[in-house]
This record gives sequence, structure tokens and C-alpha cells, in this order.
Amino acid sequence: MKLIVNGQTRDVSAATLAALLRELDYEGNWLATALNGEVVPAKERPGCQLSEGDRIEILSPMKGG
Repeated sequence: MKLIVNGQTRDVSAATLAALLRELDYEGNWLATALNGEVVPAKERPGCQLSEGDRIEILSPMKGG
């Protein structure tokens, strides 16, 4: 399935947001995720179904000032 992840089109096999994070090697509960502009809390990712063309943003905090 084709998804837009952080602005880039990706072909993935993941059906849920949690599976997508594993497939793309993102780890940690401190990540922030959004699906089609709506924030998805960490506890909801396993049940968050993905569909062709969905837009996913994955953000991680950065050190610095």
C-alpha cells in the first residue's frame, strides 16, 4: 500500500500505525504520530488502521535550543 510518510511516498505492508512504526524501524513511546492531520496517541496506534494514500507524520523530540 502507498502511504505518505513525513512528506515522502512509501510502499509499505503495514496495516496499522503500530505496525508501520515497526516496519520503518521507529522505536520508543516518546514519538508523536499523526494520521491525516489528527494526532494519534501511542496507546491507540495498534488499533489505528491505515488506508491507501493516508498521510502519516512521525515526529521525535530533538535536543538543542
